[in-house]
Amino acid sequence: MQIEPRVFSGMQPTGSLHLGNYLGAMINWIKMQETHACIYCVVDLHAITVWQDPAELRSAIRQVTAAYIAAGLDPKKSILFNQSQVAAHAELAWIFNCVARLGWLNRMTQFKEKAGKDREQASVGLYAYPNLMAADILVYRATHVPVGDDQKQHLELARDIAQKFNNDFRDQIIAHGYRDGVFFPQPEPVITGPATRVMSLRDGTKKMSKSDPSDLSRISLTDSDDIIADKIKRAKTDAEPLPNTVEEMAKRPEIDNLVGIYAALADTSKDAAFNLLLATSTDGPSLFTGFKRNLTDAAIAKLGPIRSEIIRLMDDPVEIDKVLANGAERARALAAPVMDQVKDIVGLIRS
Repeated sequence: MQIEPRVFSGMQPTGSLHLGNYLGAMINWIKMQETHACIYCVVDLHAITVWQDPAELRSAIRQVTAAYIAAGLDPKKSILFNQSQVAAHAELAWIFNCVARLGWLNRMTQFKEKAGKDREQASVGLYAYPNLMAADILVYRATHVPVGDDQKQHLELARDIAQKFNNDFRDQIIAHGYRDGVFFPQPEPVITGPATRVMSLRDGTKKMSKSDPSDLSRISLTDSDDIIADKIKRAKTDAEPLPNTVEEMAKRPEIDNLVGIYAALADTSKDAAFNLLLATSTDGPSLFTGFKRNLTDAAIAKLGPIRSEIIRLMDDPVEIDKVLANGAERARALAAPVMDQVKDIVGLIRS
């Protein structure tokens, strides 16, 4: 049996989505829905690997959904839902808990970073998070995953789990009509887009993040025009003279980040954005003021309509819930036959 090309990706409903999410992932998601069968998920089961206030979590699920739609994801073109409405994710994750090896999870750097010194107090869910991520992808037998650099290791684990499942149950898989013995595909990472790694406005060596304690480090999709302008005005640069080339600029993380953000927002090349930096620079401490003004205009032009649509959608939570319910129904229809075959392959009895 041939595996049909399919895209899967998702984001956690923890904090407001920000410019890094939009430029690093969502722009690419929007483009891919024109050329691929796409499934985009609000991964709320991943969110509860650390404690969440229930009321805030429900609101965050709706807000992320609203941001997806406002940014350009079309629920008619793509399947859009929240993960917890499709039980197959959790079912397959348990089977993968029994396929994945302890040593594989011990090598996951994100767990070490998130658990920190309190590893013994971390939830089992946080530790086994990569197995659920593998299930998210493979329960739809997805072949392509738009993913950030920080998730590449988890995708590699998903590939390892798929390969081990195929090897462990090869005879049963062939008996189910898969002559090549491949039931789960090896999902390929898709790391493309105008700004695959948007950095903090306060520290150009760190990725823009919802978890950063400083709100000045990121531009949220719901920020007002005035807040966007203030954050860009206060964005860190440095006191050195202007770089002469784009290559020199790459060694100056804060400037390189701002120029890259402008290029992505204005849909232009980094070379063109760098030339604008040179053309708008002035002597003295206000060296970057002109460029920051252009960056502010570009950010407001791009994000203003998204913010307005998020606000409009959040005023109608019933409509958001309808979108999620419809998407979940479509997702369950895809996942159910996969889970039926998985259960048959591993030897479980089902009704």
